[in-house]
Amino acid sequence: MKEKTRTILFWFILIQPFLDLYWFYNGKLAEVLPFTLPTIIRILAMLVIFGLYFSQKQNWQKLGRDKWLIAYIALLVIYSLLHLWHVKDFNRVNPNDYNYSTVSELFYLVRMVLPLLVIYFVKELEFNQKQLRQVIMTISGLFSGTIVVTNLFVISLRSYETGFISANIFEWFFNPNIGYSHMASKGFFNFSNMVSAVLFMLLPLMLYYLFSHYNWQIVTLTSVQALAMIELGTKVAAIGLLGGIIIGILLYLVHRFLFQNIKKNLKALLTALIIEIAACGILPFGPAIQRYNYEIYLAQQSDHDLTKENQELNAGLKKYHGAKRKEFLRNFIKENYQAYALNKKFVFKSYPYQYDPEFWLGVMREDGQTRMQNRHLEQEMLNRVVATNNNKLDKFLGISYTRETNIFNLERDFTSQIYSLGWIGMVLFIGPYVVFMLYGVYKWLTSKKLRTYLNSSLLAAVIFMLAAAFFSGNVMDFLTASFILAFVEGNLLIQMKQKKS
Repeated sequence: MKEKTRTILFWFILIQPFLDLYWFYNGKLAEVLPFTLPTIIRILAMLVIFGLYFSQKQNWQKLGRDKWLIAYIALLVIYSLLHLWHVKDFNRVNPNDYNYSTVSELFYLVRMVLPLLVIYFVKELEFNQKQLRQVIMTISGLFSGTIVVTNLFVISLRSYETGFISANIFEWFFNPNIGYSHMASKGFFNFSNMVSAVLFMLLPLMLYYLFSHYNWQIVTLTSVQALAMIELGTKVAAIGLLGGIIIGILLYLVHRFLFQNIKKNLKALLTALIIEIAACGILPFGPAIQRYNYEIYLAQQSDHDLTKENQELNAGLKKYHGAKRKEFLRNFIKENYQAYALNKKFVFKSYPYQYDPEFWLGVMREDGQTRMQNRHLEQEMLNRVVATNNNKLDKFLGISYTRETNIFNLERDFTSQIYSLGWIGMVLFIGPYVVFMLYGVYKWLTSKKLRTYLNSSLLAAVIFMLAAAFFSGNVMDFLTASFILAFVEGNLLIQMKQKKS
């Protein structure tokens, strides 16, 4: 039964890229059921794995002996009940209550538990290193291969905005006027940030296999992944590729010359250096650099002379009071939001100007560079919602994931979960990933036997993913990324347990 359960979990992790296809979350396929089809498949699969694992009496007995785990489960249940009770009533300016739904919120809490179960099952089912390698290489190949092939045939979805790209990688070098949004490719996947974070996490493990299992397949897969990270066009993918390869090479050198627990592999070292040099040569023509330059241009444009607009604004504010002031502000914002370089989606959908024009007046008073920072505005909108609700418990129990994402999904994990779940919820649901990472770091530092090249690479992978989650967001709340992270962390715990025993 153990082998059967492990096999099902193995294949379940392997199909995660397929469950992240764009059309599952957008269009008619996303509207067939109250919840997305991939989420339902994942819940059913986890129920099967749960049932198979705990069909063995000894596994129930083992769980019963783990007092810390029982206490943690009890805390999760108590918190979840308190959270649902707390977010039920909410003071707001938006009459639709930001589309809050108790059923959706409960569904979200269940989703957040699933990857934590994966960590537990992976550790208890004791995956071996061969299975780990098969999963890492297959997931890398599925994500990277899809992006590279769809880019080549110009059938990839755009990483930014909607629709398909207009040019493949070869055209980057001959047409500098394509525009980054027409170049950046995410294959057929849903979120470019999430895919970037996953590939960033896989990079140190792919480099580990490059140095420890050097062959043409590993070389090909690592090269294709590097190319995919360039084509994605996100900052996490671009910076992660360059920095990740350097860190991967340094890890190899540390284990080769300092710890002396890995064989010399000059071919692999040369391959890694060639990939790094090639990436440095391609990136200046790619979408990531184009986007960076475009953002600088927009920031400069947003600071253009607003004398005329500001004169009109100040005159209206001086002339009108009360209800007429609000009406004037609504009309002014509607007509001039573009002059102030405000994100249309923020103004009209996330936090509609009609309900709180004073908030947008404050934003327009900020300097252009600040107004251009999406994360700043995302957090300001959420701060305003929290201030309007004026409930001290929001700090500890959150305002709900449903409300937060219907305003805008803050592109900074950990902070995002503090808004949606509160400090207590963030610690309970997201904290374990950090705790297991810190546990691994502690064991690595205090036990010479645990300082293997594989353990160093697993730790680097987890750190990379958590860093990507913090700096770019859209990771910890998305099951594709969190399941793969959970699988890696579960294997880290296995390695610690094996070496200890």
